Amino acid sequence: MNKMSNSLKTGEHWLASPTTRVLAALIIVFVLGLVFNADGAFFKWGTHRDMLRAVSVYGILACGMTLVIISGGIDLSVGSILALTAVCFSLFTIHYQTAVIVAVVLCLMISSLCGIMSGAIIARFKIQPFISTLAMMVFARGLAKWVSGGQKISTAVQQADGTYQYVEVPGVFNFINSKLLGDNITVVTVIFLICIVISYIILTKLRYGRYLYAIGGNEEAARLSGVPIMKSKLLAYGLSGLFCGVAGICQAAQELQGDPEAGISYELSAIAMVVIGGTSLQGGRGNMWLTLIGVLTIGYLEKILSINAIGEDKRLMLTGAIIIAAVLLQKTKK
Repeated sequence: MNKMSNSLKTGEHWLASPTTRVLAALIIVFVLGLVFNADGAFFKWGTHRDMLRAVSVYGILACGMTLVIISGGIDLSVGSILALTAVCFSLFTIHYQTAVIVAVVLCLMISSLCGIMSGAIIARFKIQPFISTLAMMVFARGLAKWVSGGQKISTAVQQADGTYQYVEVPGVFNFINSKLLGDNITVVTVIFLICIVISYIILTKLRYGRYLYAIGGNEEAARLSGVPIMKSKLLAYGLSGLFCGVAGICQAAQELQGDPEAGISYELSAIAMVVIGGTSLQGGRGNMWLTLIGVLTIGYLEKILSINAIGEDKRLMLTGAIIIAAVLLQKTKK
């Protein structure tokens, strides 16, 4: 009886493992793809390559979102900061002909500053992350529209006499859209994987990563233990803004323009990927590699629905349902 009891406990522990649940979700979605393969489209490598390309921008946002959620916060402004960065990057590279490295640095500084502002308000004035980042979401979106004049920043450049002159697409746009390794993987996917590795190093190899876990687990206990709460929160939200900047640059390159309306509801997808990856919305628990599996799960689900001609309205409803299911599963497996 004792052996049977121990076996049952071991099985329950295995099922309660976040890694097991996340992998199970990905396997279930993948099997659905094998069944509903859209006349064999799911069996072609191009389908998987395109899925990785499509999900990479969301995945980059999920990197920053993971850091923020582990610290016990949330960031609703990622889509708006992405749009602001996309507009600024397009202005710098297309209209102003700024050197690429200068444009990249300026855009990353702008996006990081947006994140730091949110973190400062949260840490200094004790404003709830939901409220602070909601305010930044509105502010950054308005700033993107103001900077762009409410128009998409494209290769059609308005002249002094009111006419438009078309210019060439900047080389950096073509580079980000290009494919590597015999056209088997896109540059934007490589950028996403680099962001995953950087986030992993921050969480596991640097003391600030441990600080984020400590703050998310129990902020008061972390403060009494000497953890620099304000600096750590500034780091978390600043890095989230930085990743938004990277995602915004990639978004502009993929669309060949800077759209002030880009990124709407992207925060929903980023949060879904992080939560499905097993990161607790209460903070203190999470893993970057599991976030990667969450990104793949959502990516494959979106691709399967797409190749089977399922409308975007149903995809959004399904994403919302998945978030609720993932959170409920976290609560029941504690």
